[in-house]
Parts: sequence; C-alpha cells; structure tokens
Amino acid sequence: MFENLSDRLALTVKKLKGQARLTEDNIKESMREVRMALLEADVALPVVKKFVDSVKARAIGQEVQGSLSPGQALVKVVNDELVEIMGQANESLDLKSQPPAVVLMAGLQGAGKTTTAGKLAKLLKERENKKVAMVSCDVYRPAAIKQLETLAAQVDATFFPSEIGQSPIEIARNALELAKKQHMDVLLVDTAGRLHIDSDMMDEIKAIHAAVKPVETLFVVDAMTGQDAANTAKAFGDALPLTGVVLTKADGDARGGAALSVREITGKPIKFIGMGEKIDQLEPFHPERMASRILGMGDVLSLVEDAQRKVDHKDAQMLAKKLNKGKGFDLEDLRAQMLQMQKMGGMGGLMDKLPGMGKMGQAVQSGAGDKEVGRMVAIINSMTPQERRFPELIKGSRKKRIAFGSGLQIQDVNRLLKQHKQMSKMMKKFKGGGLKKMMRGLKGQMPPGMGGGGFPGM
Repeated sequence: MFENLSDRLALTVKKLKGQARLTEDNIKESMREVRMALLEADVALPVVKKFVDSVKARAIGQEVQGSLSPGQALVKVVNDELVEIMGQANESLDLKSQPPAVVLMAGLQGAGKTTTAGKLAKLLKERENKKVAMVSCDVYRPAAIKQLETLAAQVDATFFPSEIGQSPIEIARNALELAKKQHMDVLLVDTAGRLHIDSDMMDEIKAIHAAVKPVETLFVVDAMTGQDAANTAKAFGDALPLTGVVLTKADGDARGGAALSVREITGKPIKFIGMGEKIDQLEPFHPERMASRILGMGDVLSLVEDAQRKVDHKDAQMLAKKLNKGKGFDLEDLRAQMLQMQKMGGMGGLMDKLPGMGKMGQAVQSGAGDKEVGRMVAIINSMTPQERRFPELIKGSRKKRIAFGSGLQIQDVNRLLKQHKQMSKMMKKFKGGGLKKMMRGLKGQMPPGMGGGGFPGM
C-alpha cells in the first residue's frame, strides 16, 4: 500500500538535499511532485488541493534547525498534514451503551461486509473480552447467511439464524431480543449490499437502522476503488448517520487514495483497516502510524502490539534462557521462530512495519519470502527429533531422505543447514546480555518518540 506515493515523496526529499532552507521556490517545485504523487495515488482532487495548500503554507520560510535538513523538515510538515487529513488519532468503537451494543454493517456488494463482520467479532472477543452475537439480514443471497454462520463458528461467536423468506427488519428485531435474553455485549448486524447505490437498498437499511438503533453504523468499503470509495461513503453518509468507515482489501491497493480521501470527504473517521484475507487481519486505523508508513518510517508500534498479542512469550523466554546459558540454537528453535513470524503476518507484513524496510517489504509482498519460510519449515518437519537437535548428524543419506520427505531438492536442505549455521553463530553473541545490547542498538534506529516503547526490561 502507498508504494508509489512513498517513492515519489522520497525522491522529492532527495532533491532538497544540500539546500540551506525551505524557500518558496524549492517548496513550489517539491509540491508539484507531491501533487502528482497524490493524483496518481487516486486521491480525490479537492483533498489534493487542500493538502498541497496546507503543506505549502506551513513549510515556506520554515527555518531548518539543528540536525534537520530541508528534506527532513519537509517530511515533518508532510507527516503532520497526512495525520491531519486522515483524522488525527484512532477512534475506537463506542460500546459503552446498555448491552447489547448494536453495530450495523453497511456497504456495497463485494466490499467485504460479511468477512469484516467475522474479523470484527474476533477482534472484539479477543482484545476487549466481549460476548459477541451475529446475524445476517441479507435475504437475497443464501450464501451470505451461510458464510456468516461459518465465520461465527470460526471465531466462536453466537450466530442467530435467518431465512430467505423473512423480512430483514424482523430478522434484526428478533436478533436484538435474543441478544438481550442471552446477555450479549455486542450484536453485529450484517446487511444486504447491492452492485450500486439504489433507493430500495437505502430504504431497507434505514428501516433496519430505525428498528435496532445501532450505537455504531460502519460503512465497509473496498480500498481498491480509490476515490470512488470516498464518494460512495459520502452517498451512504447522506442517507445514514454513519459513525465510521472500515477500509477493506488495503493490502491489494498500491495507491492508497481511499485512505487519504475518505475522512476529508465524509467527515467520518476510518476506524479499521483490513490488511489481508485471514480472519485476524483487521487492524484499528491509526492515522499517525499510517503516515509513518507512507513516509517510509515503518510502524514499530503496531509491530510491537502484534508481537505482544501473537508471540508465545513463554517460548521466547525459554529460548532467551537457553541462549544465555550458552546452549546452541538448534533446528527446533529455528522452526519455532519461523512459525512465530508467520503468525505476525509473514515476511512481507514484518518488513512493511520496520523503519527503512518498505522497499524490502514490497519485494516480498509477492509471497516469495513466505514461500521460502514454508519450504524451510517443511524441511525441518521431515527430520527426526534427534536430527533437529543435532544438525551435525545430517550427512549424505539423511539429506537425501529429508529432501524426499519434504518434496524438495538436496540443495534446498544444504541451503537451510547453511542458514542455520550462520544464525547459530549470531545467536552465540546473545550470551551474557548480548540480546539486550542488540535491542538497545535497535532503539537508536527508531523514529523519534518510538524508541524503546515495546521492549520490556531493556
């Protein structure tokens, strides 16, 4: 996401290198580049105009102080404006009402409403410890009801059944009554979508809204539709009292126009962003973190939060103790690290959030890096427990057997063993506090204000 915009901004900053201060002339030239980058990113024209004018007004004549170069000073101004245009801070769901708090999902067909309902149920259950119920009011697509039922089972949420012949308004009312009786905290109501905005659809969703009086009405929109996403959101916002927007399929959108346009055009905050197809790939939308990603500074805070939620801390502590005692880093340990990385969104997901690694993240977004990880895990799975603990045992005939068992070549096994050997040497340096020293070194490379927030005990 934002690859082209990030590249253009980096180029603009590079051109300012060597200049003493930001002047009207060099800002004018830079803003021409920024304007083109935003338009190519499919950002809505009124948003582009306002953004460029604001950056120009704030940047002209700004003295370059201390260690800041003109390029860095411009980055600071652009960063602040990006945060401003995307909504300042994350706005979470307001679920403080008398339970059950009703959350209504609205949007066009194919935007990902049903999948998003499943992802949201998982997020609310795991991060906020809520009892969640789900119901589908989409009586026009039998598959939609079945899909929501499957997702509810997957995330262990309560599913209230509905049928084709029922009235969507009655379905919503009945579900609300059941949710009250079963003392649910949240009721997610999935509504029908259409291929385009029409009056019948709007009348139906208004009636459902009036029947269940939701505390949150979320507009779900496909990020890949660019500025059309913002225009559709505005049309829904004119018909319904929307409380927020969910951007889906953002991982497939290289431009990012929707993320930069929606808030400005609708006045409604982006509350969540879908970054993949997996059920856990829905993230709260943080404008300041997204601005950091756009400017190639990564998103260390989200990475730390991912690690805190998804990494097995007991295993991590056991590995740290093992390394501190000077014991070797074996193939069992390597496999465990690979599986942890997959839990955190794979190689591409990790690289995208590390400062200065955006380009590398793009290079592995194709899945090549994750395929390599899958191959390495398959090779280790084909070994005996003894071979995993003592890799030096793996010679000719064993290599042949392992390659055959994993469906790969002997050279793949050799490559893994070589990589493991290199990692083992590196891990030996962690003995006697080496890991803490490495973490302290990493802190120094983080963007200002982020240093050390997520490394306990460092």
